Amino acid sequence: MFNSDQKRAFLAVILSGAILFGWQLYFGPKQKAAAEKVEAKAVTTDNKTPVSPSTLTAETAAPVDTTKDPINLSNVVIKNGDYSFQMNNDLSFENATNPNSVFPFSDISGVKNPLKVELITDYGALDVRYDIVKISDSKVSGSNANFGIQFEAELKADGKMYFNFASQKPYKYRFLFEGKEKKLDNGQIRHFVYYNNSKVNIVAVGDDKESDGSMKWFGMDFNYHLFTFVFSGTETARYKITEDGKFYVDTNDKKTSLSGHFVFTKKTYDHLVTLGDNLHLSVDFGMLSVLAVPMLHTLQWFYKYIPNYGLAIIILTILIRLITFPLQWKSFKSMKKMQKIQPDLQKIREKYKDEPQKLQSETMELFKRAGANPLSGCLPLLLQMPFFFAIYKVLYSAVELVDAPFVAWIVDLSVKDPYYVLPVLMTISMFLQQKLTPQSTMDPTQQKVMLLMPIIFGFIMHSLPAGLVLYIFVSTIFGLLQQLFVYKIAED
Repeated sequence: MFNSDQKRAFLAVILSGAILFGWQLYFGPKQKAAAEKVEAKAVTTDNKTPVSPSTLTAETAAPVDTTKDPINLSNVVIKNGDYSFQMNNDLSFENATNPNSVFPFSDISGVKNPLKVELITDYGALDVRYDIVKISDSKVSGSNANFGIQFEAELKADGKMYFNFASQKPYKYRFLFEGKEKKLDNGQIRHFVYYNNSKVNIVAVGDDKESDGSMKWFGMDFNYHLFTFVFSGTETARYKITEDGKFYVDTNDKKTSLSGHFVFTKKTYDHLVTLGDNLHLSVDFGMLSVLAVPMLHTLQWFYKYIPNYGLAIIILTILIRLITFPLQWKSFKSMKKMQKIQPDLQKIREKYKDEPQKLQSETMELFKRAGANPLSGCLPLLLQMPFFFAIYKVLYSAVELVDAPFVAWIVDLSVKDPYYVLPVLMTISMFLQQKLTPQSTMDPTQQKVMLLMPIIFGFIMHSLPAGLVLYIFVSTIFGLLQQLFVYKIAED
């Protein structure tokens, strides 16, 4: 029978696996009513030309008469090199391109217009239409004489589209993101993401959440791509995410000017770092980022010299195993001692089968004389857990594995193995490791449960990214070789 420490260790191993693959649920007040919106009529101005954002202030915000008529565009495309944004004259966004993106902009949200910027007036949130002037390929201005408000948008060479509002009368602003619920085979879920009160928050599209705080940036995140708006500073804002797939962000304070920039990009960690504003935190490495980030950089370094991420994962796995080997050496030796005393353990069980207390005391005395640790079988797994969690987050969250081939049938390490070859090999290797690990302190029922663990683990892992399964398979095989090597040394 297990003593209390053994039972806790046994339970910890099982719970660790369950926790690893559990999805975090976000709870919030259940309010189904979306914020009311009042559709504004389009307003057309004559002989009015917006001013540049460098001179855009409350005093200059009113349209200025000129001899040149504005160009009343229903939509406009702003370009700079291979970057572009397409928006309509009601400031709804329809498309964007980025040379580093893998998937089209429409995949981010699943709707035609994933974002609309509205004006909050005494009548509520209004879809204000603007007269737009295209200053250059990368720069436009717009104005609405009825509300005395102007904006200017300029797309820079780094892909950021800077946006500036100015008005004579102070207003609040609403940013409305919209998307459809979706989950891919690789586990990627379409969600809203925002940096609020110095913390990144992730809420799946279709969930319900509402709060306020100091907002820096917010947007949509799906399948390793991000579309977001970043305030120039931080704004106190009220946000609401509704079950019908809408994300409202309302500025709390009325003001005569508001500025920030839009970003659409593939979520390459190092590129997001260069963009600043803590956008790199949208790559969710969790609490173990202190391990995950060095692992990602090491993986990238291996790929630089061996341009195959599958091989890079194998090398990284072996490196992790070598680093943790000194910690495992003593554990493996103790496990070997446990094997040697199994005959003596069996004799004690038969002799004291009707005396539980005597059985436990004699068993512990035998462990003490042999220098064996009954928890040694759990220790190697527990030692690897921080590394396992960290590499799991890297291989699950890093965009580097998207469309990265490994061998013939694995053409994308970010999705599951289509023929389940790796999950089967992983399950077999874990079963062999389980057989090699002493289980003499367990009763027959507990031994059968432990032998089922590889099958349970294989079932959980079968639909996860092939890159992650490859890591576990290689780690298990190399761990077996290390274990056999220590057993051989112990015998000598």
